[in-house]
Amino acid sequence: MRRRSLLIAAPAGLLTLAGCGGDDTADKDKASSSTSPSASPSASAPPPPKLVDGPLPAITAGAKFGEKPTVAKGSGDPSKDLAVKTVVAGNGKTLAEGDFVKVNYLAQVWTTAKVFDNSYDRKTPIVIQLAQGQVMDGWRYALMGKKAGSRVLMAVPPAWGFGEQGNAQAGVKGTDTLVCVLDAQDTFNAKSSAEGSEVAQDNIDLPKVGTNTDGKAPSIEVPKGDAPTKLVANYILEGDGEEVAASDSVLVQYKGVLWADGKEFDSTYSRQQLTSFSLQQVVKGWAQGLTGKKVGSRVLIVVPPKLGYGDSPPQGSTIKKDSVLVFSVDILAKM
Repeated sequence: MRRRSLLIAAPAGLLTLAGCGGDDTADKDKASSSTSPSASPSASAPPPPKLVDGPLPAITAGAKFGEKPTVAKGSGDPSKDLAVKTVVAGNGKTLAEGDFVKVNYLAQVWTTAKVFDNSYDRKTPIVIQLAQGQVMDGWRYALMGKKAGSRVLMAVPPAWGFGEQGNAQAGVKGTDTLVCVLDAQDTFNAKSSAEGSEVAQDNIDLPKVGTNTDGKAPSIEVPKGDAPTKLVANYILEGDGEEVAASDSVLVQYKGVLWADGKEFDSTYSRQQLTSFSLQQVVKGWAQGLTGKKVGSRVLIVVPPKLGYGDSPPQGSTIKKDSVLVFSVDILAKM
């Protein structure tokens, strides 16, 4: 299982065992107590920082985008404002408030240059959401408006970092300014789609899923006749990214309809909001259906009752007992 960053909050999960879009407060509380804390756990958020050009320590090695950087110790007193510099300017999509951004990063303390967290050694970027409470405020304000493909160097004062309480797990005091380097690889929002290669949908006994990649909800045409009794998990668009493991968390777009009448009961497209979740927290049909599939893919999942909600559908939903569920799922990224 991946080690979580010390700089982000635990991801929220939907389609949990309790039900689609259910209350996952308990899961988040459990995650917060056992893994990395939110970078800004205070009840009231600080006001937006003033962005300044420096001072900032130099990157002395690994200066190229994607390389692990070595950053010098801070010289003198750091700014009380948020110092930000675009070291490498990318030409990808612009990062906006609410986006999910795939980054590699390194974080150290200004006064000592002690690195307390980085993703380069793990060879695994993370996906963060540029939203209050989901990631350190310094990162959020520094990255908004930048383009994918950019390397950003920043010095984050405590107010927009870990706050006056610091972070004992990271060895960061409440007075420490943090120096961070972030390589923004990609960004995802409510208009994102899988962009894999089309796979033939030859079985007339299975639902047919639209192959549009414009960020709009794909159509799902449920055939007349009996539903399959076993799990179906087929590529509609096959991506070329990493395979999803059973222990992974994923960022997705999805749409769910009932086999019985083809009516939609849940959709990120309707909410205009992506969702992320651990495959260990979802119904078995999702966990089994997405395990082994590639990032960048659109997958048709037909979930029989025994791998879905069985005789205990979510309260308040349109799902009835022993319903067969049909999903189109776009796997955008591994978290």
